Amino acid sequence: MDDRGTQLATTFARVARTMLAEERDLDTILREIVTVAVAEIDSCESAGIELVEKRVIRPVVASSEVARRISEVQNEVGEGPCLSAIEEHETFRTDDLETDDRWPAFAARARTDTDVRSIIGFRLFAEEDTMGALNLYSSKPNAFDEHASAIGSILAAHAAIAMSWAREREYMQAAVQNRDVIGQAKGLLMARKNVTGDAAFELLRDASQRLNVKVHRLAEQLIDQTDSAIGVDLLLQSESGSTTLPHS
Repeated sequence: MDDRGTQLATTFARVARTMLAEERDLDTILREIVTVAVAEIDSCESAGIELVEKRVIRPVVASSEVARRISEVQNEVGEGPCLSAIEEHETFRTDDLETDDRWPAFAARARTDTDVRSIIGFRLFAEEDTMGALNLYSSKPNAFDEHASAIGSILAAHAAIAMSWAREREYMQAAVQNRDVIGQAKGLLMARKNVTGDAAFELLRDASQRLNVKVHRLAEQLIDQTDSAIGVDLLLQSESGSTTLPHS
């Protein structure tokens, strides 16, 4: 392995350690990744990580104002590589905005507002109406070769894993919070109605189905009642009774 390869290996190891550090949040990890892209890919002058939600681009991190402006231009004109090419390919590239005719409105605005000529993007994930992308920018035409693509792909994989971990943590935190709220509601029912924990949960589940409200939302409403006794009584009403809980 030559000196450049050794340097890259060391850099990727540092990014991996950053991802594993519990005190590092997602924003810190993603900023590290775009910083590495600019530092290690010779032709890369700016980089950004974005979410595309229902054809609207939301920048997550950007190494420069140029990267942010490219996102804004695509949103303003309603076209561009992030809004179309990424839907069709895991990796997309435009070698020269001066000659690329796929997004004429975007290309014209991008050339006016920035000096970007070359773009290469890597899809991080695609789920329902949301996609993620790592995008690299250069003021030079034909800036990104296979070496740049290879490094970008590795960085994109790191970013995708980091974002996946973050989403998983959010789901787990929400699950713990929901469990705690349901536990409080069960305790309230057990005390007010002198029933077991299992019976209290059955009351919540039955009311959830009857009122078409998720169990944890119903539990939150029940706990938030100004007069909990009234909330419990309404919760236990039959289908012919009230179909909503009063709000505090």
